[in-house]
Amino acid sequence: MKNLISITDFSAEELYELMRTAIDISENPGRYSDRCRGKKLATLFFEPSTRTRLSFEAAMLELGGSVIGFSEANSSSASKGESVADTAKVVSCYADIIAMRHPKEGAPLVAAQNAQIPVINAGDGGHNHPTQTLADLLTIYREKGRLDHLTVGFCGDLKYGRTVHSLILALSRYAGIKVILISPDELKLPEYVKKDVLEKNGMEYSETASLEEAMPSLDILYMTRVQRERFDSLEEYERLKDSYILTAEKLTAAKDDMCILHPLPRVNEISVAVDKDPRACYFKQALNGKLMRMALILKLLESSSMAEAFDDGGVPLTEKKCANPRCITSTEQELEHRFTLSEDGTCRCVYCEWEA
Repeated sequence: MKNLISITDFSAEELYELMRTAIDISENPGRYSDRCRGKKLATLFFEPSTRTRLSFEAAMLELGGSVIGFSEANSSSASKGESVADTAKVVSCYADIIAMRHPKEGAPLVAAQNAQIPVINAGDGGHNHPTQTLADLLTIYREKGRLDHLTVGFCGDLKYGRTVHSLILALSRYAGIKVILISPDELKLPEYVKKDVLEKNGMEYSETASLEEAMPSLDILYMTRVQRERFDSLEEYERLKDSYILTAEKLTAAKDDMCILHPLPRVNEISVAVDKDPRACYFKQALNGKLMRMALILKLLESSSMAEAFDDGGVPLTEKKCANPRCITSTEQELEHRFTLSEDGTCRCVYCEWEA
């Protein structure tokens, strides 16, 4: 049985296979309208979502299946103190596949360890968002015709931006990718992503605080929202929230075929005037997200009958505990702390990738 917890759970060839299926769904929707009849998707959303939750639900309905679930933690047994592990075990009795969003990093991994059905990570805290990455990859592929030899600028909240982390990880598999990281010092890309993804894979990257400086060289501009829900300090959020605002004037220096992406929702980081620009592709991303989630659901349901032992790649280390307050181990009190060990001696939590 296969899950999607990180974008690396799928090989580059499997990602291309999903994109081919998504494009075929777009061109031949009738061919897929009955593929999931009798199947149920459980959407377990412990924090608010519009696009991701509704696109999962639309995806399953358009495949002929049905949907059960909840849209906030307060309407689930989590409000009574039920663990993620127990929720996954119970929902496995009612559904055929789970899509989970959770504010704690690593929660979908815990669900996958305990569920008897495939689990999809629909976003875990500031850690990962692999299905948004599927939408991003399909949009880039459809707009640029390739996923290699591109200069990609990531702008805004790169510290807590789970969509940024997942897309960088996905792009590390393709040749000739150059990354430009555009952010204030307080919201820089985490060091572990630089070290374990960019540097480990030999990807060329640079950092700057100036969007204007980076603009002329970009093939892709990935804008992000500064996320209030990830900040412990309201004062720090207020100081940083308007760090970058993309306007039509700033685009005069951009390439004519540059592609502007944004995982949405936006607040004011992209002016509505930019929506009229043919380079604006963020609403196309939303459609591509539904198509890729349709392809993903089909892929995972096909694998659900295959016997496969779950392995998170980690080992228990009794002398170590994860110190990340956003990690699922901070709330699941009986959850075993597990870590991966790299060749250089680095020890990371398997759930949130925090260095111990």
